[in-house]
Amino acid sequence: MRIVFLLCACASVIAVLMICRFIFVNGIPAISEIGFENFIFGRVWKPKQEMFGIFPMIVASIYVTAGAIIVGVPIGIFTAVFMAYYCPKPLYKIVKPMVNLLASVPSIVYGFFCLVVIVPVIQKLTDTSGKGILTASILLGIMILPTIVNTAEASLRAVPNQYFDGALALGATKERCIFRVVIPAARSGILSGVILGIGRAIGETMAVVMIAGNQAILPESITSGVRTLTSNIVLEMGYASGLHRGALIGTAVVLFVFILIINLCFSIVTRKKEG
Repeated sequence: MRIVFLLCACASVIAVLMICRFIFVNGIPAISEIGFENFIFGRVWKPKQEMFGIFPMIVASIYVTAGAIIVGVPIGIFTAVFMAYYCPKPLYKIVKPMVNLLASVPSIVYGFFCLVVIVPVIQKLTDTSGKGILTASILLGIMILPTIVNTAEASLRAVPNQYFDGALALGATKERCIFRVVIPAARSGILSGVILGIGRAIGETMAVVMIAGNQAILPESITSGVRTLTSNIVLEMGYASGLHRGALIGTAVVLFVFILIINLCFSIVTRKKEG
């Protein structure tokens, strides 16, 4: 069994290395040909004129992901606290499967739901097309909830009961015990869930394509239509060739670096907190 486990671990590592090799081998030459500065900080994306500036897509991805964090993280953590410490057992048997069901819904279904339900509401409230950063942030905030809720709840339940009981014995209220003792003790696991949620938010494609507006321009407000890095790839990869295809794979390189930076920051923060 030790050999079986080792082979499984090696398979995962090999898969990641193969993906990294593909995107870097095909993306780096294109970025070099276009020019790093022109590619990263260029504000115009016109493949037919060989203008490949992805700065608007970078900004859009950051805005949409930040919006998803603002919407999803507080709701996810508070939901996990409710399920771990306040939820009655009969209600828990209903809430838990519903949260898990959210994780199994295809992203295209989320996108269609948002297109039919949320977009018209945003249209009436803002007098715009309804497709933009705000709508995408709300949708992604909903989509990352299962990841954050399940991970945070498991982390809270993993904290020894003595922490909670000891704080109660010292005279703290239940809420103070949870937010000043239990949650800090479960910080590492909760942050892991947040990072996984951010990874899903920044990497989501099909749902965002349907409701973000898909405009490769710098956004002027939270209701502006935008095109994220993932949307840019999926919209044009089907017919791209030559330098255009290389630029799209270079976009994947930038996306990969973003996720790598997020994970490194998480590791640094976790080590400082544990230290």
